[in-house]
Amino acid sequence: MNFSQRNKKPLEITLTPMIDVVFLLLIFFMVTTTFNQQSELKINLPEANGSETESDQKMIVLSINAEGIYFINGDDGLPHQLLNQKNKTLKRALAQIAGNSRRLPFVISADGKTPHQAVVTALDIASQMGFKRITFATKSIPGLK
Repeated sequence: MNFSQRNKKPLEITLTPMIDVVFLLLIFFMVTTTFNQQSELKINLPEANGSETESDQKMIVLSINAEGIYFINGDDGLPHQLLNQKNKTLKRALAQIAGNSRRLPFVISADGKTPHQAVVTALDIASQMGFKRITFATKSIPGLK
């Protein structure tokens, strides 16, 4: 039996790959870091108390309940439910009430629990039809200014 020992090479830890990884991480963090310059601007915002709109003026009032169902105020001032919730139906009803005038105020009165999609759809249709004076109806909370 030959029990001769082989020449064992001493173990070496090569640092080159580790240094490469550290440099790559350093470069990555330098490239992806954003530098924010925070500047302070003193702005005095205007104050306004909420005022009601003129009730004499004709306006289009679109009410949306919590289920997303559309109601539009007719010539009698009472809300009437649309036959269905399709975009064509809403466009037709708006065109019938507005006629050729797109300068009428368009008021969206949506329930607090109305799905966002119903409100966005109403806004989209109103802008497609050319209405520019679009507002949202709110109620004032007593005690808040």
